[in-house]
Amino acid sequence: MSQITDTILMIRPVAFRMNEETAVNNFFQEDLDIKNAEINKKAQAEFDAFVEKLQGVGVHVIVEHDDLEMDTPDSIFPNNWVSFHKDGTIAMYPMFAENRRKERREEVITRLENEGFVIGNFMDYTAAEAEGFFMEGTGSLLLDRVHNKVYCAISPRADEELVIEFCEDFECDPVIFTANQTVNGQRLPIYHTNVMMALAENFAVICLDTIDDKHEKKTVVKHLKESKKEIITITEEQMHQFAGNMLQVKGKNHKYMVMSEAARSSLRPDQVKAIQKHCKILSSDLTTIETCGGGSARCMMAEVFLPKKDL
Repeated sequence: MSQITDTILMIRPVAFRMNEETAVNNFFQEDLDIKNAEINKKAQAEFDAFVEKLQGVGVHVIVEHDDLEMDTPDSIFPNNWVSFHKDGTIAMYPMFAENRRKERREEVITRLENEGFVIGNFMDYTAAEAEGFFMEGTGSLLLDRVHNKVYCAISPRADEELVIEFCEDFECDPVIFTANQTVNGQRLPIYHTNVMMALAENFAVICLDTIDDKHEKKTVVKHLKESKKEIITITEEQMHQFAGNMLQVKGKNHKYMVMSEAARSSLRPDQVKAIQKHCKILSSDLTTIETCGGGSARCMMAEVFLPKKDL
């Protein structure tokens, strides 16, 4: 079983802007004082350049286009509504923002079937939305696929009972904790686990300073060490530059830790060295997407682990 894949799904935006429905608890979002059409144009240019870089090193990127009629400003972050698993299972997730629920489109699943992937089973958690409970895919759930563990920071977008249900369904051990950031002098929950933590094959990048509870912090560290992960810590300041929002992928000849230019620039030389001991770094400028969307490189990539049809 592999922790990383060479195939990712990405959604090219057509109506990208700052999503007013997610801004209530995504404290990474900021308003850019330019027109939405201009924001979308800039986001498309960043998206295209990012895809080109990934494809340039041999990552298989399946690009699906968003539907303009849907008015889905956050569709560029598909990993929140869907995940694709090695046994052919597709999981669909309950989303906090109502306008993000429209991102779940059958065309995306059909596209993967047309690409030759085998889909065997659906795990649909979306009914929880009606009850007001959410669990936003691999934004909320960091999957250690090799050691069958799920790391999750509980927040308004990650309900503990749903996380436990997911772990039972996928036969994983939950590692549940709370991660906070300082907002106007208050410690408030970080909206997604994957902005404070990234899990690679042999290492983890994590902002331990966000885990205020000492016991929870010890537990997370214990689990990472048990799984033989080198722990590379980042500061809260670096986290705000999206240094926790990274994803390791396989290229043609090398493995890459993929991140934004802002994240890459925020890293100290010793942190860069620690990552490069394990793999190369690939970074791309995602300034508009990060500023308005409050998400970065990792959020834009939905990993595809589905089996391929035998030709």
